[in-house]
Amino acid sequence: MRLSIKPVRPCPLPTPAAAATPRSSVTTSAATSTDHHVIRGCTIAQLLTQPNKKSIQKQRVWEWERLLEPVDTNSTSTSGRGFPSNGFTSYNKPVRIGKKWMEYQGIQNWEGLLDPLDNNLRSEILRYGHFVEAAYKSFDFDTSSPTHAKCRFPQNTMLQCSGLSGTGYSLTKYLHATAGIQLPASWIEKAPSWMATRSSWIGYVAVCQDEKEISRLGRRDVLIAYRGTATCLEWLENFRATLTHLPDAQPDQNPADSSAPMVESGFLSLYTSRTATSPSLQDMVREEISRLLQIYGDEPLSITITGHSLGAALATLTAYDIKTTFNRAPMVTVISFGCPRVGNRNFGCELEKQGTKVLRIVNTDDLITKVPGFVIEEDADVESNGNVQVSSGLPSWIQKRMEETQWVYADVGRELKLCSRDSPYLNSMNVATCHDLKTYLHLVNGYVSSTCPYRPTATTVLNNHYREEVMV
Repeated sequence: MRLSIKPVRPCPLPTPAAAATPRSSVTTSAATSTDHHVIRGCTIAQLLTQPNKKSIQKQRVWEWERLLEPVDTNSTSTSGRGFPSNGFTSYNKPVRIGKKWMEYQGIQNWEGLLDPLDNNLRSEILRYGHFVEAAYKSFDFDTSSPTHAKCRFPQNTMLQCSGLSGTGYSLTKYLHATAGIQLPASWIEKAPSWMATRSSWIGYVAVCQDEKEISRLGRRDVLIAYRGTATCLEWLENFRATLTHLPDAQPDQNPADSSAPMVESGFLSLYTSRTATSPSLQDMVREEISRLLQIYGDEPLSITITGHSLGAALATLTAYDIKTTFNRAPMVTVISFGCPRVGNRNFGCELEKQGTKVLRIVNTDDLITKVPGFVIEEDADVESNGNVQVSSGLPSWIQKRMEETQWVYADVGRELKLCSRDSPYLNSMNVATCHDLKTYLHLVNGYVSSTCPYRPTATTVLNNHYREEVMV
């Protein structure tokens, strides 16, 4: 039997058993039945109206205290986009990772670090998120500018010019993506030149060079950061949502087989397309990673790929490509923000088999994370020989017909689930705000756990708990 527990409003005060149930969607399965039952449960906001003393006492209070630090809750004024006008307290503080670096890079799939969210992991997620912000700030969005779709800053000062000084990282290469779509000649003649821009600056590669930062991180880190969709042709590529086979399928895989790894057509096009004057993003990544592995391959090394929206999808493809291309590739980790679906379940299985670690930061109110296509809920078991057996509970002939439509996707990696509605600072709940990278960083900064999703909420619960203890 499959059981899903989802929130609903309004709702009466729950029983103690319901109060102890996480707000987020939880799925369990039993071998004897594939029936799917949905139970509606109360939200944490409703629990706070009359806190259940018993359920609060069961929480690991010391763990909450460790995660909670002062947050600016005094400001009530907000900017036009729904954020506090003076920003929010940043948790991007240096923490010594040292010998635990593989744990924070996902070697154990972040077990025990996501719920409640470990403060060191929070700091690392925010740190990589700021590198993505730098890509956005550096991109020239002005369609009237002669440098439109290029980076606004020189390579050697880009991080400083975008507000990221003192990171310990040095840029080694700028990256460009080329759209495979070409507008008809008749359109190009009539449309503005910026609409036909095929190749654009998409991100960069940077390497940690500062000895103190290398010591703090426990290894040298190679970073690849991608921005999200910005140009007209990139938007058109996003809408090419059918699945397509990967061109570099393994020798034992038949490209014509519907069970082979498949990814979204538009994302793959942006990663692999090239022109006579512009190499593909794939070519540039392979060339630079090959060069860096020759230089630093004999020391502790990690490759971290991060991005938002389209950039998150490209980060996932980049990670797969690096692990497929380089036999002795170091640990590869993806930290993605607001990532759309990238591929089918077999693509996800291939990522797992090659050891690529993916942490998806997801806002449940963000529509982009729920497209393209649709997902068949499945149970996956890894056999002793390493093969992955997947059961969806659907008759095999129905599932096969659905997969043949090339619209059946699957979510990959581990998920850190956030929710815009949990933040008291977000007034606007439109599609753009829920998908904004700033919203994601704001939510990561305030998230505590699934039973108490936002830090001010946790503070209220703890204060009530302390007062009750004093009264007793």
